Amino acid sequence: MFATCAKTLRNHSKLSSLCRYESTLVIAEHNNESLAAITQATLTAAKKIGGDITVLVAGTKCGPAASALSKANGINRVLVAESDAFKGFTPESLTPLILQTQKQFNFSHILAGASAFGKALLPRVAAKLDVSPVSDIINIKSPDTFVRTIYAGNAVQTIKVKDNIKVLTVRGTSFEPMALESGGNAAIEQAPAGDYKSDLIEFVKQELSKSDRPELTSAKAVVSGGRGLKSGENFKLLYALADKLNAAVGASRAAVDAGYVPNDLQVGQTGKIVAPELYIAVGISGAIQHLAGMKDSKTIVAINKDPEAPIFQVADHGLVADLFKAVPELTEKL
Repeated sequence: MFATCAKTLRNHSKLSSLCRYESTLVIAEHNNESLAAITQATLTAAKKIGGDITVLVAGTKCGPAASALSKANGINRVLVAESDAFKGFTPESLTPLILQTQKQFNFSHILAGASAFGKALLPRVAAKLDVSPVSDIINIKSPDTFVRTIYAGNAVQTIKVKDNIKVLTVRGTSFEPMALESGGNAAIEQAPAGDYKSDLIEFVKQELSKSDRPELTSAKAVVSGGRGLKSGENFKLLYALADKLNAAVGASRAAVDAGYVPNDLQVGQTGKIVAPELYIAVGISGAIQHLAGMKDSKTIVAINKDPEAPIFQVADHGLVADLFKAVPELTEKL
């Protein structure tokens, strides 16, 4: 009886120890003033893991972003690092900061969104920590077991990570964004100091395209065009429809490769992952590469003159018609 009780106490002690030391570092993606929506989704994933949550905000004059995070319920600490070294948010400058932060706080998990920012940064961090990163997770079974898609979304893989430090990128469309104004009062502290300027890379400038339309990955409605539009000039048909719906405009890889539109509009496995309330695919055949980026949309509408196009297999509503007639008619009726 005594031995049984002692064993129970030892197991309970081990479990408590695991829970006590479970902690997550979330790398915030922001523009110094406001957070990217994918960071809020990453915070939800961190909360699902359990334990303390610390958010690292690195940039130049990034006080507004840090302040917004401190008000989110469930965050324990916000670490702020401000330096000209972080202009452009290059992974070469951010990686040593993250490593120094990890050395000081010894987190069990390091998370970032599965955006271009996170995909460039966390593999470098994982390599420096000598652990295997897990990319683009869509669910969390337990603190060491994660779900992701493989083969362009055609199969789901469950992975158990044995590394002491779990380095993960989070698919933003798979987790609800955490509300920022939710009564939190996290402490704002200085991140570990150091000279993080890298000799490997120098940020020169960035030119951001401006649009009155919603941002592609956070829009509630998306109108995407494919090779069937035949030219970039014909994308004006989609812009007119998108304006009526207050929607973002996307494109298939074929349309981007053909030079119809810039690559920041690409939706797909090698582009942006979207999951809007409404997704309208116009002149898109439905290659696996494209479907991987939009098949989680709530309602999918396809317009294509080919009744055998694969896009109709995932569409909730399909219209077999000439897009050059159907789209103007649809726009006119809205």
